[in-house]
Amino acid sequence: MKVQNSKITILILIGVLFLTISSVYAETAEGCFNRGHDYSLQGNWSQAISDYNKAIEINPNYWQAYLGRGIASYSQGNFTQTLSDYTKTIEINPNVPGIYGLRGYIYARLGNFAQAIHDLTKDIETNPNNASSYSLRSFSYAKLGEYDKAWTDVHKAQELGYTVDFEFLDNLKKASGRDK
Repeated sequence: MKVQNSKITILILIGVLFLTISSVYAETAEGCFNRGHDYSLQGNWSQAISDYNKAIEINPNYWQAYLGRGIASYSQGNFTQTLSDYTKTIEINPNVPGIYGLRGYIYARLGNFAQAIHDLTKDIETNPNNASSYSLRSFSYAKLGEYDKAWTDVHKAQELGYTVDFEFLDNLKKASGRDK
């Protein structure tokens, strides 16, 4: 009887120890996100993505983790994943400052200039002094052959203090047949 009580006591202690250790190592979405953010700051993109994935697994509506993973994926050149993560960020919280500009940039990188213009226009509506969005939208308009709109955005970007790439301006002049 004494041996059996000792076994039960040991099993109970092991169970308590397991529960204690499990709770110490229980991860929260915020904890995983913070660790992912720290890895991002170090440029350890793979580990950052792994932690952002854990945060999303714990809380599928944690938009900050999608945004962080999108940035990390961009840094690895995975624009398709970046686009997906920025889109999910917008689905969860469409009011994240600058998110439409970020996604517009990715659309332009992927050659979807019409969608880039759409997102950059939304970004400009919320932040009308974002010169880089005007510049990128100008590039997108030029790619679609909408030169008057491209020039309008070039001028607005310059008015806001943005230095537009000389090569782009030269190409726009040639393509549009005008100087300004």
